[in-house]
Amino acid sequence: MSVKDGLSAIANEVLEDVQKEAETIILSSQNEAKETLKAAKKQADEKYKTAINQAKAKAEGEKRKIASVTEVEMRNRLLQSKEELVDIAFDKAFAKIKDFATTQEYYRYLLKQIEAAAKRIDQKKLTLQVNTKDKAWLTQDTLNRLSKKLNCELKLLDQTEEYIGGFKIQTVDGKITYDNTLDNRLRELKPVLRVEVAKILFGKEV
Repeated sequence: MSVKDGLSAIANEVLEDVQKEAETIILSSQNEAKETLKAAKKQADEKYKTAINQAKAKAEGEKRKIASVTEVEMRNRLLQSKEELVDIAFDKAFAKIKDFATTQEYYRYLLKQIEAAAKRIDQKKLTLQVNTKDKAWLTQDTLNRLSKKLNCELKLLDQTEEYIGGFKIQTVDGKITYDNTLDNRLRELKPVLRVEVAKILFGKEV
């Protein structure tokens, strides 16, 4: 074999080895790339699933939050409606009582209420206070006649207060006081109205 042929054979062998090595490197790189791609895809899928689950959880949380807020709003609206209906009923009651205080029937009612209150307190001397309008009618002479009937001294106070009607009665020492004004009776009626309106709105007391 000539030198030229020997060099050519060596070159071919080296070239063949290089080609094999290159093919091995390329194949290895391809496999590695495939594995990297596969791992990246798996990681991406996991991140996607996590993101989706987080989004769903957040959406559910927002949904519950909205539902909770809506329920609270509805409750508040119902309570507001109840208060509005109570106010309407109260205003109507106020108007009726105010009209009643201008009738002759009211004066008969007033004397009966004074008599009942005096009997309930059961003291020998009592003072009585009425508003300016009623003081013009309910004179001391009228009370004196009632005093004889009750065997109790009823004294009409000079000072008056401006309420719709009714009276305030108390013992001389002030230890026992009874507010039987129509205004106070109306205030006492408001909780009752609330209960009645609540029954209409909710079917029960709230």
